[in-house]
Amino acid sequence: MLETDNYEKFKKDILQLAGIDLNSYKEKQMRRRINTLITKNNVKTYNDYVALIKKDKEKFDQFINFLTINVSEFYRNPDQWKILEGQVFPELIKKFGKNLKIWSAACSTGDEPYSLVMALSRQVPLANIKIIATDIDNQVLDTARMGLYNEKSIASVPDDLKKKYFTKVGSSYQISDEIKKRVEFKKHDLLKDPYPSGCNLIVCRNVVIYFTEEAKDVIYQKFHKALQPGGVLFIGSTEQIMNYRELGFDRHTSFFFEKK
Repeated sequence: MLETDNYEKFKKDILQLAGIDLNSYKEKQMRRRINTLITKNNVKTYNDYVALIKKDKEKFDQFINFLTINVSEFYRNPDQWKILEGQVFPELIKKFGKNLKIWSAACSTGDEPYSLVMALSRQVPLANIKIIATDIDNQVLDTARMGLYNEKSIASVPDDLKKKYFTKVGSSYQISDEIKKRVEFKKHDLLKDPYPSGCNLIVCRNVVIYFTEEAKDVIYQKFHKALQPGGVLFIGSTEQIMNYRELGFDRHTSFFFEKK
């Protein structure tokens, strides 16, 4: 146990020092993890640890990287994102207008919904973009809200977007608040909870593969119901929908399925 129990001040110090709001994390778990790291550095108080990371860049980087957990990847499978940007988005905008209703299901650490905002921002103003992003795991949702990523995670982000929307913090990268504001993160269980309705695009990639065939069919049926006619489901490169016609979809291109 740390000698000085002043976690509130520590959170403020970290916000000032690194621009990271620790209030985005579940306090009990985050505090336990941070305490472990501080103890490993043979430090007795939060104030002493702040002083340490202020003067020692290596220790500061260690702390930032420590917060960067469970990341997936931005723009995963870039060729599919080119189809999304070049074909799918323009068609959806033509059909439904600029205010598309987009759901990123099983969004993990936020790489995917933030990628969607950035990709769409090239075609419509940011003010028109709103992404619903859901996951069953509260911890990854906390990480997503934090918006802090390592270099490998953002490797596929186009250079212009990387420069525009990321700030280097230590050896990690913080996504800008203007992108964060366009995403609403919520807890959601694909097997149990009600689905959003009237979606124009649903993105659910490399997740359904872990379910049984029966469960997959139920999920795809629910996705179909959640989409407006002409809406699109974007799945992962590890997945296939063999019975897409029976489920009421047309195959747009590989990994993109349109509701009839």
